[in-house]
Amino acid sequence: MTYVVTENCIKCKFTDCVDVCPVDCFHEGPNCLVIDPEECIDCTLCVPECPAEAIFAEDDVPDSQQAFIALNAELAKSWPIISERKEAPHDADEWNNKPDKLKLLER
Repeated sequence: MTYVVTENCIKCKFTDCVDVCPVDCFHEGPNCLVIDPEECIDCTLCVPECPAEAIFAEDDVPDSQQAFIALNAELAKSWPIISERKEAPHDADEWNNKPDKLKLLER
């Protein structure tokens, strides 16, 4: 089992989770993070660190977010690894918990 970054990360892109990852499995896109399922060791450390509550165990991903399992695997192959925390976008709090953000994902 792996962990999955879901829709609420889009346009929030808090990187608190990156600091605690022991294996550098996070990859950074223009406005979202993803987890490489091949690198994730299921340690759970990232889950409580995510201010957007956007990280779920693969088996616990809500039905409406199932597409993010494949999306994380796909995008992790082309996005660079992020291993250090960065400042969140200036409007991250405004985007937190907004619905229907998938259409805003920048590849």
